[in-house]
Amino acid sequence: MSVERVCKTIHQYNKKPVSPGDMEKLLAIAKDCQKVKNYVYERFGGIGGLAKLYPGYTVQNEMTRSGLRAELGLPSVYFYLAIFDALGDIKSQWTRTKSKLFRLIAKNEEMTEEEKHYLRFLLKVNNAFEAVLNQHSIVLPGDMQRQYEALTEAVDVEKMHRYLCRQVRKYHGKQHTDSANGFSLSMKAYRYENGGVYIATKEKRKRIFIPLTDKNQYDSQIYLKLYPQEHRVEIKVPVQVKVREYAEYSGQVGAAFGMIVMLTTDEGHVYGERLGDYLAEYGEWVREQSKNYNRNRKENPGRKKYRAKKERYEEGLHSYINHELNLFLQTEKPKCIYLPKLPGTGKAGINKKINHAAAIWPRGYIRSRIMQKCRENSVKVVEVLGKDISRECSICGVIGEKQKGLFHCPNCGYQTEEKTNTARNAKKRGMGV
Repeated sequence: MSVERVCKTIHQYNKKPVSPGDMEKLLAIAKDCQKVKNYVYERFGGIGGLAKLYPGYTVQNEMTRSGLRAELGLPSVYFYLAIFDALGDIKSQWTRTKSKLFRLIAKNEEMTEEEKHYLRFLLKVNNAFEAVLNQHSIVLPGDMQRQYEALTEAVDVEKMHRYLCRQVRKYHGKQHTDSANGFSLSMKAYRYENGGVYIATKEKRKRIFIPLTDKNQYDSQIYLKLYPQEHRVEIKVPVQVKVREYAEYSGQVGAAFGMIVMLTTDEGHVYGERLGDYLAEYGEWVREQSKNYNRNRKENPGRKKYRAKKERYEEGLHSYINHELNLFLQTEKPKCIYLPKLPGTGKAGINKKINHAAAIWPRGYIRSRIMQKCRENSVKVVEVLGKDISRECSICGVIGEKQKGLFHCPNCGYQTEEKTNTARNAKKRGMGV
């Protein structure tokens, strides 16, 4: 029987400060990779590049003929990885655009079901989608063409095509990156040896040696992130690791996420108590920076220092979140976790400080990290959907009152912390109690 595996990102760090000369050589590669990506974004990120995205060799061939690699003097091991990184970003952008259109179509009350079905067909079939946006005739293979023709009988095709093109123009934009703080490396661009890693530069047969804090060696594509101000680098390595199973992980745990306290269990245990402080500090800083930037916009203030500090804030926040999630799993030892589905972004309120904190609440990151960690440890996650899960009494089921972080039931008199009540409801609903 095959062993189940899951992808995990391993981080490696330099043991000694990277010299200014070596850092300059690495930054030169990163800046060139940035130029390659922006070239690909501009040339293939629009509707004209749709037909060339899959499988991507058309883009690769055109980029080879463009002469950009020779102009930059960038080794092919970096040039082509930058191309395919950019292609991956463009594909992700199109996926987000299509998801947006699916939601808009579902909410459109002026369309008939036949029209919605026709538009969904166009979004799902890449050849049809590309043909509509580029105003070409839709020609599909075999049964798919007959299916398409059957769908056209009940709709105004031209009207639907105009609607689709209009929405794509509105919501899809070409990407651009100002970031030049890292780049991807294939196995031909690096090798582990002598307690560190040798990295190819733009000079032929010249490699930079970076001693590492560990002696682990990997044989996959890696990503090198640069921190020039701190004279350090970080290597990110995606690896396939075995899924771990622990006999002592046997509990059934209800949990609720929050913006002040990250996670509360059905037993009232809390993890990430300082999340609210992190978000308040970060949100206040973002708010002040936005005010200063808008006030001095005419003088064209730079954003380099802003982005660097913002990145440090986010890295500290992510580190704290991961530490608390690890502590949660090690302490609670769950076999199954029941979670209410995290809410989407709501409308802004009156208090601007709260708005900024809510806007930067990393709900998506928290969810993705707990999902990843649960996969790695064979912990099942059940997301619970349900109306009024935070307002319903977990004892008697009557709708209660929430005030100042506490839940009170007017029927049975039960009173507890609001998130504890939510976590208990998540567990009850998840277990079908």
